[in-house]
Amino acid sequence: MAALREPAMIERLNRDCFCVSLDRVKLAHALETEIGQPGLYALVQQRNPHLFSAQPVFVSHEHAQRMREVVLAIEQVAALPAFQRAVLARAPQAAQHDPGNPGVFLGFDFHLEAGKLGLIEINTNPGGALLSAVLARAQRACCEDMRNMMPSGEAIDAFETAIVAMFLREWQAAGREGRPACIAIVDTEPENQYLYAEFLLYQRLFARAGIEAIIADPAQLHCDDTTLSVDGRRIDLVYNRLTDFALSAPEHAVLRRAWELDTAVITPHPRAHARFADKRNLALLCDSSTLRAMGADGALADFLAAQVPHTEILTQDNAERLWAQRRNLFFKPWAGFGSRAAYRGAKLTRGVWQTIVQGEYVAQTLTPPGERRIGDAMDSRSLKFDLRAYADIGHVLWLSARLYQGQTTNFRTPGGGFAPMFEEAAGGSSKPR
Repeated sequence: MAALREPAMIERLNRDCFCVSLDRVKLAHALETEIGQPGLYALVQQRNPHLFSAQPVFVSHEHAQRMREVVLAIEQVAALPAFQRAVLARAPQAAQHDPGNPGVFLGFDFHLEAGKLGLIEINTNPGGALLSAVLARAQRACCEDMRNMMPSGEAIDAFETAIVAMFLREWQAAGREGRPACIAIVDTEPENQYLYAEFLLYQRLFARAGIEAIIADPAQLHCDDTTLSVDGRRIDLVYNRLTDFALSAPEHAVLRRAWELDTAVITPHPRAHARFADKRNLALLCDSSTLRAMGADGALADFLAAQVPHTEILTQDNAERLWAQRRNLFFKPWAGFGSRAAYRGAKLTRGVWQTIVQGEYVAQTLTPPGERRIGDAMDSRSLKFDLRAYADIGHVLWLSARLYQGQTTNFRTPGGGFAPMFEEAAGGSSKPR
């Protein structure tokens, strides 16, 4: 992967800036009063003590801009008829249905280390967007270097407005008129989900836009030939937070029926996952010659191949070679999510390897994450960080970071969690994003 220069100021800030930018009084106000509801801050503190980092991650303008360019490039490639034919040919039956709406929100996750930026995966239902907005509202400048980096209220408001506009775009793209009257935010046992607080934030966001929102378990859904409903209330649009991306589980049969009959607008959906988030697609995106053969412009193909770490689909034919190369590889289930059942090759045992070989995995060249020192000058430690771009149809709406310790992001690390990403502006000054 091509490396970009990391400015000395950015390196210094990630290494030596121990300023606490998170104002927890502002955080409580944002969660409970400004955009949330009473008791939400206490709920987050109880359930998610390591959800928010107290310190930001600093990134150069060049790297942030490169992330935006990667997002746009992938949107262009994913629109190629040959690319769509290739990914849909191996996708589950549910993905063959095209409802017209492309699907809300893609999350592009990057690692950045020693000036090297690598796209490690794409997600169709990335959590944390509204939580990142709340976090941005709770920042304070603690040193001169941060003075010009603070996100403006106008920028955060614009992000939240863009989220609502994205759902309305989905509604219209699916051929509906007017606006949805009721949206269902659907996940399994939603009140027990780790990011349940974010569901409440979405519910309030939609309410402020004049749209009723219901948080529901799939078991609460009822579908006939013309209507999807919850307890008799018609559902016009489903914000799908399930990780059963093909809607193939028996307990999701009602939602699958609504998807197939178009009785409601479902977003994101199986087709969006097949086009973007199936990790087998990374094996195409990293291969310049394959992209060219699919009709991609040569410069575009070369650019993407330089940004996506080499990825292979694990098969019986290449298993022996990949085992021998495992120390430089990371193994992920191609339909997985949230780093579950993902393994760094250097830590694999023979027993786990046999399970992986029998499963549905990709092997990706190891791309180390960046490091951010936290704490204070007398007692500091390094945490890893990754970067996430929240995007819609090729346009990056927001950039954020996650701090963690261990093999993958886990929201269990003291001092870790969602972190604001402060971007150096073009020309060497700094600005937030």
